[in-house]
Amino acid sequence: MIPAPFEYYSPSSLEEAIELLERFGEDAKLLAGGQSLIPMMKLRIIEPKVIIDLNRVPGLSYIREEGGFLRIGALTRYYMVEESELVRRRYPLLHEAVSQIADPVVRNMGTVGGNVCHSDPANDLPAVMLAYGAEMVAVGPNGERVIGASEFFRGPYQTDLRPGEILKEIRIPQAKPRSGGAYLKLERRAGDFAIAASAVQVVLDSSDRFEYVGIALTSLGPTAIRVDAAEKVLLGRSSSNLSSINEAAELAYKAAEPVSDLRGPEWYKREMAKVLTKRALLKAVERARSFTG
Repeated sequence: MIPAPFEYYSPSSLEEAIELLERFGEDAKLLAGGQSLIPMMKLRIIEPKVIIDLNRVPGLSYIREEGGFLRIGALTRYYMVEESELVRRRYPLLHEAVSQIADPVVRNMGTVGGNVCHSDPANDLPAVMLAYGAEMVAVGPNGERVIGASEFFRGPYQTDLRPGEILKEIRIPQAKPRSGGAYLKLERRAGDFAIAASAVQVVLDSSDRFEYVGIALTSLGPTAIRVDAAEKVLLGRSSSNLSSINEAAELAYKAAEPVSDLRGPEWYKREMAKVLTKRALLKAVERARSFTG
């Protein structure tokens, strides 16, 4: 199908983009990679009257470690993350998740910020950000604001961004020695949305106990789900204690809120939440033990 008519703006600065977003309000949509927005417009699921294209705004595409964080500009393309040696070596959870998004054509165009802001419960990166305990940096008419991932994702296609605000940067806590992560995703076929997926990030102390645990689920509820109860069960316990890991996986099963659809029945998705979380925990622990920073 063909999208409904709209006005098109291509600002050359973040300030200009914010001014346009303020001027047009709910009639406007931001265009980053367009891999979610454009198909929805073609199907007339949404019919924005104004499109504000961010692709000519400078300074929004980068990957660097600085100030205790891995900083990722909101317009950074998936392929840049996938091909980053820094990400591959030090942030395996992020690397695995991005490498499993759709196909190379989508990864060449789609952006990290767009994925996060779309807040689709089937998108891979919201769960990753929850597991890392990441921060979102928004800028708007009242200046800059930092939002924790747990507060950012409000519901299906809903975020904590206020009117006139634009996501500028994603901050992931810088990788520590003895940290590791994993993203395990069950798909009907390569490049599909997940039937179920689990994102896990851990940090182990010198006694091989869990110092930090982040666990989140994809495609198992109305938004990405952080499994706080499972994290609390593991903190301070030995990473060799399989019964604790099994308990955490069981709590992931209980936290999941799937619905039956073409990708599978509700009971099956719950079981997969448990299986994938256990496997992701074991993989993350294995990586953490060998990571020296």
